[in-house]
Amino acid sequence: MEPGADQLHILFFPHLAHGHMIPTIDMARQFARRGVKATILSSPLNAPVFYKTIKGDRHLGLEISIHIIKFPSVEAGLPEGCENLASTTSPEMFNNFYKALSWLQHPLEQILEECRPNCLVADVMFPWATEVAGKFGIPRLIFHGTSHFSLCVFHSLRQYETHKNVVSDFESFTVPGLPHQIKMTKLQQPNYFRGVEDEQTKLTNLAIQSELKSYGVLVNSYYELEPAYSEHYRKVIGVKAWNVGPVSLCNVDIESKALRGNTASIDAHECLRWLDLKQPNSVLYVCFGSKFCFPDAQILEIVNALEAGGQQFIWVMKDEERQEMLEGFERRMEGKGLIIKGWAPQMLILDHEAVGGFLTHCGWNSILEGVSNGVPMITMPLYAEQFYNEKLVTDVLKIGVSVGAQECTRSIDAKKFSLKKGDIENALNRLMVGEEAEEMRSRAQVLKEMARKAVEEGGSSDSDINALLQELRLNCF
Repeated sequence: MEPGADQLHILFFPHLAHGHMIPTIDMARQFARRGVKATILSSPLNAPVFYKTIKGDRHLGLEISIHIIKFPSVEAGLPEGCENLASTTSPEMFNNFYKALSWLQHPLEQILEECRPNCLVADVMFPWATEVAGKFGIPRLIFHGTSHFSLCVFHSLRQYETHKNVVSDFESFTVPGLPHQIKMTKLQQPNYFRGVEDEQTKLTNLAIQSELKSYGVLVNSYYELEPAYSEHYRKVIGVKAWNVGPVSLCNVDIESKALRGNTASIDAHECLRWLDLKQPNSVLYVCFGSKFCFPDAQILEIVNALEAGGQQFIWVMKDEERQEMLEGFERRMEGKGLIIKGWAPQMLILDHEAVGGFLTHCGWNSILEGVSNGVPMITMPLYAEQFYNEKLVTDVLKIGVSVGAQECTRSIDAKKFSLKKGDIENALNRLMVGEEAEEMRSRAQVLKEMARKAVEEGGSSDSDINALLQELRLNCF
């Protein structure tokens, strides 16, 4: 549509963490391609991630821009320049970071007064955004950054409190009221369900109230991936929601995939050349996200499992993780394993035919990118809702193998229960070779085709987005 008096202007306000920022950028780009004027809020040091991603869209004439909002790092007791959750290195910094987020309410009000958008899409981490949007008479949409499935599990546990009836942290219980039988333990729950009172627990309580008062929820998923849970969330839990994903599929060429997120610490073409030398489905991709830093003992178990398993692999590690213990391993694995220290072009890697499996922490972006490329997974959840995502992959979609992780923690904390070499090696062999592996790979390929059709013209997610925009236009003009 041509820009004009009835052009929608939507302000996007992402949580300042890579796992929330990256899908928000892609979502804003999707909306801009439909004629929406899209403005993304960012702190100064996070802005370069946004600028390089939207550069191509702006050259095409799309109305998408960045608006800077000051992040009160020092005022909240953080080091100057700590503007991303990945920069926190202690529980104190973690809590102070969330304190700083809560202080963005007044700056947001000033921006809404200045920009006068028709709609605010604000991350779930800003529960007060619903009230702020209400002051300006505009709808607030929530972006959770996770699946319908995990949202349904969360609401079920909150309603029925089944986890309170078990005696042991390790005793399994069935999550009631769901379309599938899902068994979990208390230890696999985030702090919210384990009686821990911290900044995130307080924030979660506020977010629940905010969700009920908001205009609705945008979900980075597609109907065909989790139809029963899309229906359950909308009709049983009663939340107005639209599927907008997989948002990552708005990146179609090598350059846009390589530019997604932080600057990669390896040349994308060098990485692809390494993969080009490998047979189809022969490489395991290993990545645990941008936040968690493993203790040495856990890194050693992964090293030993990869070496004993004999599979070719790409392993993405954080810069902080111990490099000295990897030197001999890298020499022994030369040609067979590629270690990337820092940020990797994950979409390009997962899209390559040589990649046949993904050892993942079960962050929703990683799960969805794996699904969108037809890659089955080894699940090794660490924190937040990742144990819920694991159940979707292994028990519902049946495209993954659990490595046996037991304890949900915070992204800033080291785990108490380390996974052993034998558990990891066994999961690796099940995923990469044999009849079971082929069956999982076949199911993953079907989901890949469904994902791509969902974002095409007339697909389920495309239709949801268009329906939402039509509804907003009717309400705004």
